[in-house]
Amino acid sequence: MQVLNEADARHLLVRTGFTPSHAELQPFVGVTYETAVDRILQGAQQNKTQQPAPAFVNASTTTSTFVPPGQLKTQEERQEQRRTQILEGVTIKQWWLWEMLTTSNPLAERMTLFWHNHFATSQQKVVRSMAMWNQHQLLRAQALGSFSKLLLGIVRDPAMLIYLDNINSSWQSPNENLARELFELFTLGEASTGGGYTEQDIKEAARALTGYSVDGDTGAFMFRPRLRDPGSKRILGSSGLVDGEGLIDIILKQPQTAHYIVSKLWLEFVSPTPNTNIVAQVADQFRLSGYDVGVALRALLLCDEFWAASNRGSLIKSPVDLLVGVTRQFQFAISQPDVLVNRSAGLGQNLLMPPNVKGWPGGAQWINATTLLERKRTTEQIFSIGNNMNASSLGMSFDRERFLNQYGATTEREPDASAKQKLASVMFATSQPSHIVPAGTVGSAYIRALTLDPVFQLK
Repeated sequence: MQVLNEADARHLLVRTGFTPSHAELQPFVGVTYETAVDRILQGAQQNKTQQPAPAFVNASTTTSTFVPPGQLKTQEERQEQRRTQILEGVTIKQWWLWEMLTTSNPLAERMTLFWHNHFATSQQKVVRSMAMWNQHQLLRAQALGSFSKLLLGIVRDPAMLIYLDNINSSWQSPNENLARELFELFTLGEASTGGGYTEQDIKEAARALTGYSVDGDTGAFMFRPRLRDPGSKRILGSSGLVDGEGLIDIILKQPQTAHYIVSKLWLEFVSPTPNTNIVAQVADQFRLSGYDVGVALRALLLCDEFWAASNRGSLIKSPVDLLVGVTRQFQFAISQPDVLVNRSAGLGQNLLMPPNVKGWPGGAQWINATTLLERKRTTEQIFSIGNNMNASSLGMSFDRERFLNQYGATTEREPDASAKQKLASVMFATSQPSHIVPAGTVGSAYIRALTLDPVFQLK
């Protein structure tokens, strides 16, 4: 049976998590592909969070410090409440970043991030920090579990119902936002690219979601019977007294749903160009499994295309990939998680605040002249020594000598040919930089030169 060498193990761990440290990598060298993939999947499925929940979560089981707007008498009170909610949202970001940095099962965080982008919801509109926390826990609970349960949870999720304007949707005036995005972005894809639905299907689905609302006092899901459209609906060829749960059942019966989700998983984990035959095969497995996300991802991670040399280094690191990966690979000690949260936002990925309902477009759109310059500036700052713009100003520190010694290098002299080859292999998905490091570059400066290479942005 084929087993992983160091390059294979690194490829698997980078794609299913963040760039691994030397210690994280070694247990996967020499094991079979199936064993390695199953170990990662099982670890993520059984993952327990490392950090205690933010203080505001423990302070209340419902609304934290949120007061219904109608109970706030002045504009100053409303502004203060919004500031409080945003600050509580910042603590969620910091908590999540710590989980990414400290988890022994990075795939759990990668999949939670995948679903956060898939079911994109922004606190800027939702405001309620507790609603954002509860949605995060829903995504986390089913990250590698049941897509069916995830969908059922989403159509009853207060943050999503607020974000997509469903809380006042009624039989008299159905709001189509949630129904439209449920079809177009969450399950079937755009109608123009084979989604298999019509505008009338969206209108009928919106009727099925009427009455799905939020309790203004507690922030919890509330079904409002008086807003409910009681009539028969015809959706995707099925007719009946359909409600939200019935709507999800109809959607999950469409083969296109499995195909769409598997295609998105392919783009996240395999390459920018899905193989239609393999996607179709994996989609069939996904649907027959009852929409078990772990089944679909396992099949993708074990397909030949995932391991193909042509697909290695074909994906671009997101800002979170880049920052968390650097921290984990070099074993940085972090004292100011908020700095990394803010730096990620500055690079274009502000957690809990995706740009719109489509989420971050990702892929090649992560990189342009401005963001590439900012990425290089960030890594240069992290690895610079002896100036005012170095890692200490980011609250980061690491043992350079210890890192270099793992690969036969030192901070005192230029790496020899063997050490250069080893460092290139651990720094780049393709094992080769695009630029030659100038002769005479020593130790820490050599690391910095490698991180400034454009190939360092790939995974």
